[in-house]
Amino acid sequence: MKVLYFLVSILALASSVSFAYDPSPLQDFCVAIQDPKDGVFVNGKFCKDPALVKAEDFFKHVNPGNTSNALGSQVTAVAVDQLFGLNTLGISLARIDFAPKGLNPPHTHPRGSEILIVLEGTLYVGFVTSNQDKNRLFTKVLNKGDVFVFPIGLIHFQLNVGYGNAVAIAGLSSQNPGVITIANALFKSDPSISDEVLTKSFQVDKSIIDYLQKQSWYDNN
Repeated sequence: MKVLYFLVSILALASSVSFAYDPSPLQDFCVAIQDPKDGVFVNGKFCKDPALVKAEDFFKHVNPGNTSNALGSQVTAVAVDQLFGLNTLGISLARIDFAPKGLNPPHTHPRGSEILIVLEGTLYVGFVTSNQDKNRLFTKVLNKGDVFVFPIGLIHFQLNVGYGNAVAIAGLSSQNPGVITIANALFKSDPSISDEVLTKSFQVDKSIIDYLQKQSWYDNN
């Protein structure tokens, strides 16, 4: 009987440990509600009747992006909002088109790691590690066929350093990895972050912050 009690205790402990973690978020926040009839599924999507599913639910054609903008680049996302068949699969991708000297500016994906392959052109890419790792910068010049990985949540970028256009495909480990473009988040938040916070953070005069907040920060994601 003591052996039985021991085994039951071990199973109970193992069960509590296996469920003692939060699932990975698939949206920015989930506000709790008292009445579930007003709620949605955690991933924000309802499922289609399997009997009505067809091949087109898993298909999408991606055209080249328009790079005639301030950054000289365009990210064309293929996440769950663009391809419904991705729901619950935990993956997505993006096509990134670059004009000469085009930049995909410093940004982060809060819910996904990224693996990027260059299809055409030459890119200078990199990411910065966390404060605990002393914000080390890892960079590489990539040519056609080269692959580079950006770990989840870390700030990263891609710059076209070739003389012609460039194209890359990025795979991401979430159906909705999210994007936070650093300049936009800091200087175009709604409402604006207070001048005191920004001037102390960057250790600059208020006039510089005012200037940056007046710029037309372009978000190509």
